[in-house]
Amino acid sequence: MRLTLTAALISLCGVARAQGVPAQPAPGASAQTAVPAPEGLPPQRLAHVQAALQAARLDGWLFYDFRRSDPIAYRVLGLDPAHAGSRRWYCLIPARGQPRKLVHAIEPHALEAVPGTTATYAAWRVRDRELGRLLSGMRRVAMQYSPRNEIPYVANVDAGTVELVRSLGPEVVTSADLVAEVGSVLSPAELQSQARAAALLSADLEATAQEAVRRIRAGNPATERELADFALARWAQEGLDAEGGRPGVAVDAHSADPHYSAPPSGSALAGKNSILLLDFAARLGPGAIYADLTRVYYLGESTPAEVQRIAAVVFQARDAALALIQKRYAQGAPITGAEVDDAARKVIAAAGFGERFIHRTGHNIGVRGHGDGVHNDDFETHDARRHLSSTCFSIEPGIYLPGRFGIRSEIDACLLLDGRVELRPDEMQNAVPALAP
Repeated sequence: MRLTLTAALISLCGVARAQGVPAQPAPGASAQTAVPAPEGLPPQRLAHVQAALQAARLDGWLFYDFRRSDPIAYRVLGLDPAHAGSRRWYCLIPARGQPRKLVHAIEPHALEAVPGTTATYAAWRVRDRELGRLLSGMRRVAMQYSPRNEIPYVANVDAGTVELVRSLGPEVVTSADLVAEVGSVLSPAELQSQARAAALLSADLEATAQEAVRRIRAGNPATERELADFALARWAQEGLDAEGGRPGVAVDAHSADPHYSAPPSGSALAGKNSILLLDFAARLGPGAIYADLTRVYYLGESTPAEVQRIAAVVFQARDAALALIQKRYAQGAPITGAEVDDAARKVIAAAGFGERFIHRTGHNIGVRGHGDGVHNDDFETHDARRHLSSTCFSIEPGIYLPGRFGIRSEIDACLLLDGRVELRPDEMQNAVPALAP
């Protein structure tokens, strides 16, 4: 049994977070869930953060913001970015005790949603003096800073502010592990919402591919944009939400562009003997957890041997990454995002396509499609953070041949407290199917 810090943190904050997960709509029903208002820093989340600080042997976590420069600060402290002011503020969460805040005199209410004591400043000299008092007794504090900018997702504090804090005495360390612990560990209800979203998206991928086949048979092949609209209509019926994002539909040469998005007009036709790549990411309304899945299809009688050969390498890379995760996690051994990326990348490189795998192997998944937790990446960045229980992430290696086609396989993996790695969906694509029109 994994009675770890993660389990303790879930017990502290899981109920509060689960209350933000919308009820799951029945198929065919549209979700009308309002966006939950920021709640400030309630006692459960404060206890969550302080437990993580104590486990990391840190004296505090210092948040700093200037005109919404640090979105992580707003998420952790429960602040509404729409109400951000124009002056700098600081908030220290100590490992024990109440938070300490420093705000500008003309914006004294900037942090009123956060409990604790508040000091004000107007002149920069007073700011320096009061910040020194706020940091009194702090030896090691975390900030949204990353050494060498290795994990840019948490590198939101400018170098000058880090220099200022260091000049006042504390050692500044990266908050990367804290961000993952506080921002990516999911409650049981959140994990359930992710599983439901993945099941719906899996069916939507298949339905969209079949719609492409139906349109070819009818003598009226669909464009990429029309297929994306078809999927969007299903999402609306199912209550899926993508925060304005659209389903990814790419045909033939467009599938070699990992971030291709079909334009409103002039998109390619999904015709006979086309390669069709579908990349869908959505959630069951605000507060729920995203699913993110990618599959590839061939719209013809028989999938070309070259396509199957390259796809087989991609599937082997995915499976190598997954096997490493499953083995380590079952043993209770640590596994970093960088190691997962390396496992997949080695397979593709050995097959001679190393230069054609041009992105990381996967990303954290949370209330945002790309969350604050550990990414499977030792390519674009070096993410040496350890994967945590009760978190989800994608595994999505790919090979891209510019001007011809690309193959990517994307599944979601969730690490459960009992030592299991749950795949979503549980059936992975192991060949590119030929869907004969």
